[in-house]
This record gives sequence, structure tokens and C-alpha cells, in this order.
Amino acid sequence: QVHVVESGGGSVQAGGTLRLSCTPSGVVYTRDYCMGWLRQPPGKAREGVATIDTDGSTRYSDSVKGRFTISKDDEQTLYLQMNNLEPEDSAIYYCAADAPRDSPCTFFRLAVAAGLHNTWGRGTQVIVSS
Repeated sequence: QVHVVESGGGSVQAGGTLRLSCTPSGVVYTRDYCMGWLRQPPGKAREGVATIDTDGSTRYSDSVKGRFTISKDDEQTLYLQMNNLEPEDSAIYYCAADAPRDSPCTFFRLAVAAGLHNTWGRGTQVIVSS
């Protein structure tokens, strides 16, 4: 079970930039993990944002493609570079991780793993003003 701490949120104007970070515990154990970001806008359900798999392959929701970039450094800290932010991006952002499996690194897989093991972080809030 991987516990995480999200940081880097804040308030910006539309078109601005933020960089979110997610620090998992026991980084040596997350080296081959499926990891990703999900977000929950006010009054809405949690939705997938981006994932990164063991081989470095990435997936993005259609709403953030071309604007957000997910990455992981050598210390296994997860990042989300958010450029050209829009008011619709306002949400609490969460990261999640799952152990290696013989299956794709999907939003659903991450959400299930975090839910089953109660490993969601507190999230970090992003507010984008028009």
C-alpha cells in the first residue's frame, strides 16, 4: 500500500501555470508502479486527469491533452505540469498509485486501489479565475 502527499496547488488566473507534486511513501517500492492524477471539481464526481506507467507511457483525459504533462523523477516523485489553466480545471487534485499488474494503468485501476486501501491523500486545491 502506497500512501501519498499532494502539494503545489493554489489560485491563478486563466492562462496561468501550476506544478503539482505527489510524494509517495517508500519510493523504492513505487519505482515500477502505475501512478496518476485524478481531480474532483466542486459538486462533481472524481475524474481522471493523467497516468504514467512503468515504461513511461502516459494517458490524458481529452480535456487536458496538450495543456498538462505528467512525469516522474528519479526519486519517484510524481508531477503534474499544468499550463494554460482554465476555470474548468478548478478542483481538488489527488494522486494515486498501484503495484505492478498485468493490466493497463488506467484511472479506474488507480481509483479502485486507492479506495480499497484508503490511500487517497488529502489532495491539493487548484482554483482558476477567469
